[in-house]
Amino acid sequence: MPHVPAATRMLSALAPAVGYSCDFLTPRTGAGLPEQTQALRATPRSRLRGDLETYTRFNPQRHLPRWVGDLADGEAHLLDLIGDVADSYFTACLAPYWERIRTQVGKDLQLRTRTLATAGWDAVFNTLHTSARWSYPVLELDYPVDQDMHLKGRGLLLQPSFFCRYTPTALVDSSYDPVLVYPIEHQPNWASPGTADNDHRPLIAILGPARTSLLQAVAEGTGSTTELASRTGLTPSNTSRHLTALREASLTSSQRHHSATLHSVTGLGIALLNGTLPQLPA
Repeated sequence: MPHVPAATRMLSALAPAVGYSCDFLTPRTGAGLPEQTQALRATPRSRLRGDLETYTRFNPQRHLPRWVGDLADGEAHLLDLIGDVADSYFTACLAPYWERIRTQVGKDLQLRTRTLATAGWDAVFNTLHTSARWSYPVLELDYPVDQDMHLKGRGLLLQPSFFCRYTPTALVDSSYDPVLVYPIEHQPNWASPGTADNDHRPLIAILGPARTSLLQAVAEGTGSTTELASRTGLTPSNTSRHLTALREASLTSSQRHHSATLHSVTGLGIALLNGTLPQLPA
C-alpha cells in the first residue's frame, strides 16, 4: 500500500472528495504531467481568486486553511509548493499503477472509437454514461449540480477518467474550453493483473466456463452481442443465450440502440467477479 505524503492535504483541501474542486488544479495543456504541473505553477492571480471564490460559493460548509488566503493573493511560493505536492503524490501513489491505469483508459478509448466507426455519434453519446440521453443537439446527463454547458460554436472534449465516480463532471468556469469528464468502466481487480483477477475457478464451477468468460468480457467494456462473441470465441447464438441468462440473474444489463443491443456489467456482476459479495446470515 503506497504511503500518502502528508503534504497531500494541500491538494485535498482544494479538491474535496465531494463538491467543487478548483479548476486551476486541472490545466488543459494537451501535454504530459511535467507540462501540466508547470501550467499549474503559472496560474494567474485572477484565476486563483476566481476559483477560490467559486469554491466558497459551492462549498459553503467547508472552511479553507489560512494559507489559502496567501494563495489568493498570488504568493508564487505556494503555487510552487502545490506543484511539488502534486508531483510527489503522483510518484508515491499513482506511478506504481500508472501503466495499468493507462491500459484501462485505453480500452475505453478503443471502445468509443469502435462505437463511433460502426454506429456514429448517436451511439457514442447514448452510451457515454448510464444516464445519457442524446437528442440532437442536446446531451442530458446526471450531474452533481444543476448546470448547463453551452458550447457556443466550440468543440467538446470527451475526457475518460479513471478516478471520476458515479456521474460525469465538467469545469465550472465557462471561459475554459468545454470538457466533459466521464467515468470509465473498470476491469475487475485491475490493480493486480495476472494474479487473482484471472483465477475464476470458483465462479466457473457456478456459472460454467462460457458464462464466466462472457461476464469477464462484458466487465472489460460495454459491447454488442456480436462484439462479445468475437471477444470470447463463442458463436453469436450462444453469446445471446448466455447473455440472457446473465441479464436475468442481474449480472449484466442490456440497452437497445438502433439495430444493436449493448451489454454492460452491473454492480452485482463486478462484485461476483471480484469475490466481494457480502456474506449472507446463516
